[in-house]
Amino acid sequence: MKTLRIILLGAVWALMGAVHAQQRADYQVIPLPQQIELAPSGKTFLLKNEKQIHTSIVPDSRNPEGYSLVVDAKGVHITGNSEAGVFYGLQTLHQAMPQGYPVQLPYVHIEDAPRFSYRGVMIDVSRHFYPLEYLKKQIVAMSRYKLNRLHLHLTDAAGWRLQINRYPILTEVAAWRDGKTYKEWRDRGTKYLHEGDPNASGGYYTQQEMRELVAFAAEHHITIIPEIEMPGHSEEVMATFPELSCAGEPYKQGEFCVGNEKTYEWVENVLSEVVQIFPSEYIHIGGDEANKEHWKTCPKCQALMQREGLKDVDELQSYFIKRVEKIVNKLGRKLLGWDEILEGGLSPNATVMSWRGEQGGITTVKAGHHAIMTPGEFLYLDKYQDAPHTQPEAIGGYLPLKTLYSYEPVPDSLTVAEGKLIDGVQGNLWAEYIPTQEHNEMMIWPRAMGIAEIGWIQKGHKDYGAFHQRVLKQLPVMRQLGYNVFDLEHEVGNRSEYDHPVEHLALHKKVTYNIPYGNQYPANGEATLTDGLQGGWTYIDKRWQGFIHDGRLDVIIDLEKVQDIHSVQATFMQTEGAWVFYPTSVDIQVSNDGENYTSIYKGGVPVNRAEAFGFNTFGWQGSQRARYVRYKADCSESGCWLFTDEIIVK
Repeated sequence: MKTLRIILLGAVWALMGAVHAQQRADYQVIPLPQQIELAPSGKTFLLKNEKQIHTSIVPDSRNPEGYSLVVDAKGVHITGNSEAGVFYGLQTLHQAMPQGYPVQLPYVHIEDAPRFSYRGVMIDVSRHFYPLEYLKKQIVAMSRYKLNRLHLHLTDAAGWRLQINRYPILTEVAAWRDGKTYKEWRDRGTKYLHEGDPNASGGYYTQQEMRELVAFAAEHHITIIPEIEMPGHSEEVMATFPELSCAGEPYKQGEFCVGNEKTYEWVENVLSEVVQIFPSEYIHIGGDEANKEHWKTCPKCQALMQREGLKDVDELQSYFIKRVEKIVNKLGRKLLGWDEILEGGLSPNATVMSWRGEQGGITTVKAGHHAIMTPGEFLYLDKYQDAPHTQPEAIGGYLPLKTLYSYEPVPDSLTVAEGKLIDGVQGNLWAEYIPTQEHNEMMIWPRAMGIAEIGWIQKGHKDYGAFHQRVLKQLPVMRQLGYNVFDLEHEVGNRSEYDHPVEHLALHKKVTYNIPYGNQYPANGEATLTDGLQGGWTYIDKRWQGFIHDGRLDVIIDLEKVQDIHSVQATFMQTEGAWVFYPTSVDIQVSNDGENYTSIYKGGVPVNRAEAFGFNTFGWQGSQRARYVRYKADCSESGCWLFTDEIIVK
């Protein structure tokens, strides 16, 4: 119980270094315990110091994180199913008495255990490097809310962050870049510099520092899961080991050459050192967003495909993942990867993190594998958590606490047995647009409290109104302890137009698409642009319709009869980080017969990447008679998206 004594005597949360006037404990804590029975008599026990708290362990392998907390005339008794269970019982008690000792504890009996074994947060330290003490600070807060996994995204194009003794160039060069922020590095050509160069920005963790962090996390009953990204998102490796790419040259590609046997030798050498640092059950190998195009023309990759009878590059990626899994298993660990590792066939014992929605997780568990749910729509913490104009720049999107909290990790389509293969949930904080510790911390808290409660309490027991009130009680405590938390007390909320359907002449009228909308963002299909519903702060709210075909929109609305019209307008979104731009050209035309059109408006704006996020309305006002309205728009940038929600005709 040494760890528990350290945490208790440290008094990080409960004691806060001072004695306050007597307070009455309040068990409106996060996550909410499964069962709380307060004695009806109103009796209390005066807790003067930690010596009056009695702890014991009664092992129960069915749910080792469970505990009971009893307060009665004899004092305070915490019984855990393991040391972790006792620790969580103490966190519940400490949250209930935020002002420390002495405190009047009402008689209570709490029986508590988590719903899921995996309750995690991912912090991206590649795109922006955060020091060890910052990670320790987050571990302390995570443990308060019974989160038990910290996933570190240690490697990516923007920087390799872990010392590998066999390959020192990874931290001598690949950890340092030209540009202080990710955006500066991107705009300067994504070049790497040598450590010590006066223009170099970045950093890395020594193996000793990571061992120190692993031990610190273990004291707080948190497991650190390392991610070493492959086969894609590996530009920093290809810059320092170009012979491992298909091109054989630096700064040409970001993927490993799957047909090169040296690739697997390199991977095994790196992972052999990784497992000596991190005792976690899982080693995360990424597996997402690999550009497979150059595998199609690489002689080594093509020779491998012919030799192994692989029909396409998806199966080639699957071959790579299976080879890497054998390496991971040989080293005594299990493989964890993003849901792209399903493509071409899942490795025999791999666990999948489902981020592109829930389907990856559903497919995984139906195949008998374990999955962790982390869909971007609900659990990507790099999105704005309030009105973007009130927040520091982010990658885009909108994920308020209420939306996050609404997530249910086990889809209704699963059987009971399949549902048991969902191990839990994780929130992911990608850091391309989050250069500072203060911004990073604000993006985590309080949304990680929502993740903690999703992962802990049983299905059907959530109540956002009650949860919101409990969060509001936690925020002042976190601020007092030095955390930079989001100002939930003054939340602005969604875009006002979202809650106000609009009446207009084109409402529910037929729309003909001369250019199809993108399958990824269909919104309400062909009814979207005349359904009267306007979008919110994010283009994934199923109201914004996306157009990717060279960023062009061309639709015709049939008003069903010739009539007077006085305005036509549509609002477009810009999210620079996601390559969503305003139209550079807009052409509004009208017709009486659907054959002969007259242009009544031409407009648009030049591309302005300095505007990270915003909305712009393009339209006409005047007097015309017409039956058909044609709206054309073009964003002119290769690969750009246009998003609009409603074409309003009045």
